[in-house]
Amino acid sequence: MNTQNRLTLVIGATGKTGRRVVQRLQSANHPVRIGSRTANPGFDWNDQSTWQAALKEVDAVYLTYYPDLAIPGAVETVRAFSEQAKINGVDHLVLLSGRGEEEAQNAEQVIQQSGIDWTILRCSWFSQNFSENFLADSINSGEVYLPVDKVKEPFIDADDIADVAYAALTEEGHKGQLYELTGPRLISFADAINEIAQATGKNIQFIPVSIDEYNAALSEQNLPQEFSWLINYLFTTVLDGRNEFLTDGVQRALGRDAKDFNHYAQETAMKGAWG
Repeated sequence: MNTQNRLTLVIGATGKTGRRVVQRLQSANHPVRIGSRTANPGFDWNDQSTWQAALKEVDAVYLTYYPDLAIPGAVETVRAFSEQAKINGVDHLVLLSGRGEEEAQNAEQVIQQSGIDWTILRCSWFSQNFSENFLADSINSGEVYLPVDKVKEPFIDADDIADVAYAALTEEGHKGQLYELTGPRLISFADAINEIAQATGKNIQFIPVSIDEYNAALSEQNLPQEFSWLINYLFTTVLDGRNEFLTDGVQRALGRDAKDFNHYAQETAMKGAWG
């Protein structure tokens, strides 16, 4: 597959995985179109009139839905986008999906039935949620309150996700593949915070709270309703133990092991991400 002259639209190009995919494609001199509201042409999931220009002459799409495929209405929007992509001649869709989310798996089916070649990356929680947005401020404050206790998660490094996405977009053998991507180890949120504390040399406390207490704290932050809904969904539904098992998706896609969370913590601490 000669991908050197293929134009890839990266939706969510400023997000955790999207910007990493852009970096990899640009470093290898592959043509890239940035898919974001501030790009030219701009792309907005909530404004279908922006899709046509963003898709012009595009061969492949790295598709991330903001803020999450679990949000009500996301599946219908992804269906409309895939129909437009097919009309525009897109021949490969690489979808970032969520592990243990029924709605995300409905979106996967939409992509699989789109009539376009596809690759699906079904991912566990990102390690980078601890350092990029979401939990970074809490970690820097020294106290992390979350409505989760003993459940374990195989946190996946966003660099691994980007490596798999890049491979899918530029190499043979990944079309029609569903890669369930996890890290190599199950750890609790308390374990994760402890490993970050050890990596930074800081005293960081993990404090489990009830969902009601957490919602009260969220309401004080005046978060948009869709974000509050999503956080509630993730902590009350997805983090119920359904994802407490490991997969070999990274190994199958890349021929190497996934990065361990401790590697992420050490590397991120060295870069000064936590102050």
